[in-house]
Amino acid sequence: MPQLAQRVGRAKPSAIMVIAAKAKQLKAAGRDIISFSIGVPNFLPGEHVYAAAREALSHDSGQYGSNRGADALLDAFLKHIEALGFSGYGHANLSVGIGAKQVLYNLAEALLDEGDEIAFAAPYWTTYRDIADIVGAKANVLHCGPEQAYKLTPAQLDAALARKPRVFLFNNPSNPTGMVYTREEIAALADVLVRHPDTWIVTDDIYNAMVFDGLGYHNFAFARPELKERLVFVDSVSKTYGMPGWRVGLMAGPEPVAKAVTTLNSNHITSIPEVITAAAVAAFSGPQDIPQAKCAEFAARRDTVVAALNAIPGVTCPRPQGAFYAFPDISVAFGKSHNGTKISNDVEFCAALLEAKGVACVPGSAFGEPRALRISYTCPAAQLQPGLERIQEFFAELA
Repeated sequence: MPQLAQRVGRAKPSAIMVIAAKAKQLKAAGRDIISFSIGVPNFLPGEHVYAAAREALSHDSGQYGSNRGADALLDAFLKHIEALGFSGYGHANLSVGIGAKQVLYNLAEALLDEGDEIAFAAPYWTTYRDIADIVGAKANVLHCGPEQAYKLTPAQLDAALARKPRVFLFNNPSNPTGMVYTREEIAALADVLVRHPDTWIVTDDIYNAMVFDGLGYHNFAFARPELKERLVFVDSVSKTYGMPGWRVGLMAGPEPVAKAVTTLNSNHITSIPEVITAAAVAAFSGPQDIPQAKCAEFAARRDTVVAALNAIPGVTCPRPQGAFYAFPDISVAFGKSHNGTKISNDVEFCAALLEAKGVACVPGSAFGEPRALRISYTCPAAQLQPGLERIQEFFAELA
């Protein structure tokens, strides 16, 4: 039979979804499973979002929408980003996608030719590497280990940009680490970016509303406004509003980039459905009490998770200050055994933990850091402490 395109061979299923599917399978078979695997907020949006969706259904036109996004959604997003600190944007600077993931994929197609270089820090969200591979770009991965709190340094960035990558992709707050860059750290990196004018800057900051400890959200364009002409900001309703299944992502950036993404939409998705658009508008424009309350709740959960992990001898977990992840270095377990099962790496550790204790975590190697694993602590509240205790028991039983 005819062969598939070569790019399909470069596409890999999400490592996160593979773990989540395995946990779901074990649970269906009757196992008591606690999942710290998939990165969903596990709360629902406010009633005003559902009311807007029902109202949209009542007068649905059944027609195609705008490739760029409906005016009402663009207006709501403009107000949202203005509140964050972005100014001077109009509809021509914006575009939408079926979730931030599809926006990022469109940006890769718009900004990267095959063989171009894209630079990003590790630990990274798994999709960054996957998208780079699919479009044939060369990934320059900048390793930022726990010894530097998983954060990129100005020196690392300067060395990477000296190679003149076409794109620098940045994530703040970070998935998978939950680390947040301070105003001063962002300013120091922005100073480096100014010295390298040949690189597009994409900031994937979909957790910008989930920042703890009063740090606030900061962007390179706030520190050095001249970067605005080559910076693209990506956001989503998924994490902030508990709407990952609604699939609405957005971007703000230079007009030529927004136009390119909009053109790609005309070939890929055509538009966001009317009902989904209405829900997203309501999320951005309506009461913000649920996101604010969830941010406070996740900050409290963070404290519980970090305390439990750092109480394990040999485990270190830099203190996350955003999103809803912890990313402990568990390499102290490598070379040991659990009930006769030898653990040589993070994948074997997670497999043994799931089998022995019914706790699902994602191996750090999926994110470019094989010494660690990712814990998403958005599980039902009643499962959090028992899940952490099972991890502690697992470590205590290593020989």
